Amino acid sequence: MTPKSGAFLGIACLTAIAAVGSMFELSSGDPDWGTAPTAVILALSIPAGILAFRAAVKDARANM
Repeated sequence: MTPKSGAFLGIACLTAIAAVGSMFELSSGDPDWGTAPTAVILALSIPAGILAFRAAVKDARANM
């Protein structure tokens, strides 16, 4: 594992945490930051997490 793939994995973890937190906030009915900003965070964090995870795997496989 390279530092680059580790960074991508870190980004993937943070975006996954943001997505789960946003889902819980939206399901509570009264998000702390409001519905629109929380929904935007959720909508952006899911694809960003997937892309970061795929980039980490691709980088790790390339450097094996």
